[in-house]
Amino acid sequence: MAESTFKTEALTGHLKELRKRLIVSIVAAVIGFALSYGLSEQIYAILTAPLLPQLPEGSEFLAFTNIVEPFYIYLKVGLLGAVVLASPVILHQIWGFAAPGLVEKEKRWFLVLVAASTILFLSGILFAYFVVFPFGFKFLMGYATEDLKPFISMQKYFTLVTRLLLAFGVVYQLPLGMLVVARLGIVSAAKMLSWWRYSIVGIFLVSAIVTPTPDIFNQLLMAGPLIVLYTIGIILARLFGKEAVKKAAESKEDESEPSDDDGYNS
Repeated sequence: MAESTFKTEALTGHLKELRKRLIVSIVAAVIGFALSYGLSEQIYAILTAPLLPQLPEGSEFLAFTNIVEPFYIYLKVGLLGAVVLASPVILHQIWGFAAPGLVEKEKRWFLVLVAASTILFLSGILFAYFVVFPFGFKFLMGYATEDLKPFISMQKYFTLVTRLLLAFGVVYQLPLGMLVVARLGIVSAAKMLSWWRYSIVGIFLVSAIVTPTPDIFNQLLMAGPLIVLYTIGIILARLFGKEAVKKAAESKEDESEPSDDDGYNS
């Protein structure tokens, strides 16, 4: 009976802690939305910056085909900004809730994974924005002629850009995902290396799907970094995978055990 009461109190305490951290996260998101919605026009201008210089002369603008379209787009921009601005607070709340149940080694790995994931995600977004978008949009605007002028919808452009940014941010998690599966012992570094031919084919398929243009040059802009990231993933899996950790532990045990010669001489 006492044990049951203790478990109930512990569960109640966890639920209260979870509610408190959810409230803090929601408040941070609301504040982030208020700030970003007030700057939604400026944020949207940043998103359109890679496209506008590529538009032919005389059509340097975006259009909306529905009277409420700008309102909805700026609302979505505000929500997007809210997620970005509130993400540090949300991650901190997740860490605060999960940390008490982790041992010291797990805490270190958790922090490393979160930091690495954030850096890779931002790297993918920045690479798409500053490298892929200018070349891709220039290629696509090359189809415009005197008789064929682009008439680009705000909503469709925003949907395309946000999906591409998200896709690049996600695919740049490749080495981190490889490290995790190797750490769990699901796939070894040697096996990953033996799959390199299939992996390169898969990388080019993903690049063909994600990049906005069908030309090989823009596909190479994504496939090249992904091949480098795949190589980094293999190196990380080899250094920190389950097999590497096991070998290091066995080697440490062998060094700590006294040899037969030492026992005989003593």
